[in-house]
Amino acid sequence: MSLRPDPRRAWRSMVRARWPLLAVAILAVVVVVAAFGPWLAPLDPERQSIVSRLSPPGTTGPQGITHWLGSDVLGRDVLSRLLYGARISLLVGLAAIMVGGTLGTLAGLVSGYFGGWIDDLTMRLCDMQLAFPFVLLAIMFLVVLGPGVGNLVLVLGIGQWVTYARIVRAETLSLREKEFVEAARALGDRTATILFRTILPNTIAPLTVIASFNVASVILTEAALSFLGLGVPASVPTWGSMLAESRDTLLANKWWLAVFPGVAIMLTVLSFNIIGDWLRDALDPRLRERQ
Repeated sequence: MSLRPDPRRAWRSMVRARWPLLAVAILAVVVVVAAFGPWLAPLDPERQSIVSRLSPPGTTGPQGITHWLGSDVLGRDVLSRLLYGARISLLVGLAAIMVGGTLGTLAGLVSGYFGGWIDDLTMRLCDMQLAFPFVLLAIMFLVVLGPGVGNLVLVLGIGQWVTYARIVRAETLSLREKEFVEAARALGDRTATILFRTILPNTIAPLTVIASFNVASVILTEAALSFLGLGVPASVPTWGSMLAESRDTLLANKWWLAVFPGVAIMLTVLSFNIIGDWLRDALDPRLRERQ
């Protein structure tokens, strides 16, 4: 008997709930903004105007340009930079999860199915990485490789693979002795077929839950690294770099420079966490049996 989640039941549970629907709506807005940011932005995010620097939200400058969310210390429009920054934050979050999830899932499947020295080696590699502080590891790699979206995705993805490897390994250990896996072996299915067509689909539920939480974690880490100047190049607007640029002006009561990117990060991360909670309740077969 397969333990695959029931998509119809998951959808019904979302319709009955309120917070997951709100979280999905927020993330839908973020996705639209990330996809169409260059067309939605009222101004060039790198356009500087010294006469309009540090303008409060809603201020119309001498050139007749209204800064709806204010302007920064170089006179750049905060709204335009916020819209452009959504693309980088979402891209880094999703791409890093794809890299880490793919590596971890492959490692977990092979480790859990074959066991033996392969399992021991994989778990020792996991222990080694968990024993080293990830932020310090990320800083070290980014100092060597240099800032950039590609390098950031690679570093963050490598930092996430351990979680997926341990989860998939545990699921594979419990599934490899199930009747439907034994039946696949008896029918002569190849090992690759058993791993990717029989076992892997039954790990989708926990992987989906972990991925939703990890996207939020990666977005926060990207913001922290950008805040430290180690994320993407300074010329690329991101929510983290906007927060970093607001450090020297907070004492001057220029609140909008930190509040708007901070709220964007908070809402995005909170939405992913809410969806993760809902997915855990909706897709976990053990929870379904209790209801």
